Amino acid sequence: MSTAAESAKTAELAAMAERYGLSRSSARPSLRTYLIELWGRRQFIVSYARARTYAVYAGARLGSIWQVLTPLLNAGVYYLAFGVLLGTKNGIENYASFLICGMFVFSYTQRSMTEGSRAISANMSLIRTLHFPRATLPLAYVVNELNQMFLSMGILFLMVGFSTGPNWHWLLLIPALFLQTLFNIGATLVFARLGAFLTDISQLLPFITRTWLYASGIFFSIPAKLEGLHAPGWVIQVLSLNPISAYIDIARRAVLEEHVKNQLPHAWEISIIWAGISLVGGFIYFWRAEDRYGRG
Repeated sequence: MSTAAESAKTAELAAMAERYGLSRSSARPSLRTYLIELWGRRQFIVSYARARTYAVYAGARLGSIWQVLTPLLNAGVYYLAFGVLLGTKNGIENYASFLICGMFVFSYTQRSMTEGSRAISANMSLIRTLHFPRATLPLAYVVNELNQMFLSMGILFLMVGFSTGPNWHWLLLIPALFLQTLFNIGATLVFARLGAFLTDISQLLPFITRTWLYASGIFFSIPAKLEGLHAPGWVIQVLSLNPISAYIDIARRAVLEEHVKNQLPHAWEISIIWAGISLVGGFIYFWRAEDRYGRG
């Protein structure tokens, strides 16, 4: 069949579909419709997150305990390397809790982005079989990491509680974690779309996040370190614009009383702004490619 005949046939079928009110099954819905459909799949998001957690740790002897052991072991390695060997713990009270709090907060964002970058490519059979909002998949990955974050924070509360006792400032972790979750949702949606069409992004992310790790003040207090180096105030302002630094700072402020004297300036404002930009921008960016996921 010639190209002209194929075009005529396509036009004829399109006209027939329009006449009978048919539309493409993969067509991108309006943003409002998409949000409504996504809300209707909220139970699926939670169930899928639970099933994925079980699948990940089903073959391990310790099972889901690795959810807590992994960041704790990482914190132990970094404590030895940075706190002991490089001496970054000098001048920081309760350095173990200081470090672990930073590691838990950073790991929440890091794992959400890294796992989310494979949300589409790893579920092609599901995408090509069923019709549903594709954003449910990266959202389920964030919910999965949020569950791990709750477990991790429970461990941190036990550590801090034994030495200082509970404190009402711990309640500040609720809005702090809420803002970070909004940021993670947006960032995960961005990398989910990138990972759907650029498969190499999952290979590059470990290098990106590792660089981000060292620049986020996890191993040291940014204001205290720069003050010791006599750095100008604008340097602290620039470094505090890092969203992870802001989320780590307000989490430490809530849990560790001694951290208040070394807090970053305007951390709450920066956290709110980044959460809004990431959520809105990431969602629209992902939604605009809704009709392209699963092709090819």
